[in-house]
Amino acid sequence: MRVLAAIDSFKGSLSSMAAGRAVADGVRRAVPDALCTVRPLADGGEGTVDALVEGLGGSFVTIRATGPAGRPVDARYGLLPDGTAVMEMAAAAGLPLMGSRPDPLNATTFGVGEMMLDAANRGARSILMGIGGSATNDAGAGMLQALGFRLLDSRGEDLPWGGAALAGVAGVIPGEGWLSRGISIRVACDVENPLCGERGASAVFGPQKGAMPRDVALLDAALARFAAVAHAEEAASSPGAGAAGGLGFALKAFLGAELASGVELVAAATDLDSFVREADIVVTGEGRLDAQTAMGKAPAGVAAAAKRHGKVAIAFCGCVGNGADAVHGCGIDAYFPALRRVTTLEEAMSPAVAAENLASAAEQAFRLVRASAI
Repeated sequence: MRVLAAIDSFKGSLSSMAAGRAVADGVRRAVPDALCTVRPLADGGEGTVDALVEGLGGSFVTIRATGPAGRPVDARYGLLPDGTAVMEMAAAAGLPLMGSRPDPLNATTFGVGEMMLDAANRGARSILMGIGGSATNDAGAGMLQALGFRLLDSRGEDLPWGGAALAGVAGVIPGEGWLSRGISIRVACDVENPLCGERGASAVFGPQKGAMPRDVALLDAALARFAAVAHAEEAASSPGAGAAGGLGFALKAFLGAELASGVELVAAATDLDSFVREADIVVTGEGRLDAQTAMGKAPAGVAAAAKRHGKVAIAFCGCVGNGADAVHGCGIDAYFPALRRVTTLEEAMSPAVAAENLASAAEQAFRLVRASAI
């Protein structure tokens, strides 16, 4: 029996690979001669760097970068053996880095560009970036400035950081030094919002970052001006341009990035499809299985791949939420919660306890699989 385990992390408890190894242990208890393969899984959000670095034998890099408030922060990203740098923009420009004083008018993505530049200087040939959890609303202007682009006002002077400053943008000079490197960029983006308008970055996500109604209006107009000055209105209206305060726009319009589903990008980076093809049973899961799981989250992507190849897909989770039965519609044949008894949240999330619970659940499920095959 060949079993593939590709499980999203149990946030705050088990990494993707640790969860997969726990399931593999349980499978082998039930079926000692089972051939178990564990592959990393993530959706482009928190935990993606850890999953890919651990699962693909990469290494971590930590640099001192400019945080969203302009103060130095320690930003970590990963380098994979194939020359891909994998990073989360939140490592340098995430909302928690603002502390208790969000500042959507002035927060900058400059540190994101510094991470990209550092990766390029270390020999990275491509970048895979997750862009969730931002504190910024600067349409990626700070990132571009870090990469050598110049954003100029009507006097020909460089603009200060922040989205509000874009109200005065009059010209853009490309960063030829960066562009000449020819680095390809893939962006894990699971929102479809455009840059501007009632569904745009400022209106939809700005209030989550502390923007008041007057700030939203100012920022929306400033971002629209930036797109117009750069002659990039088409990119501004494309799905995902409004992600991460408009960072999706800058990545696409100025750097030629590909914006795609986070699950799809991670699956491609890990060659998930070929491993699914070789398996008899595919195991996936995440910390909480509920109705949202079926709406394009990582386990749903694994289940879809399993169904393309006619494989059985089983899911394990820490707990089950409302609407979990929806996962049957996306290809998960059966799911099993790992909790075995009433317990405290602290105990349930202990890595040792969570791993044993997961292994035990997998053992019992695969005892049934073994018995049904007799």
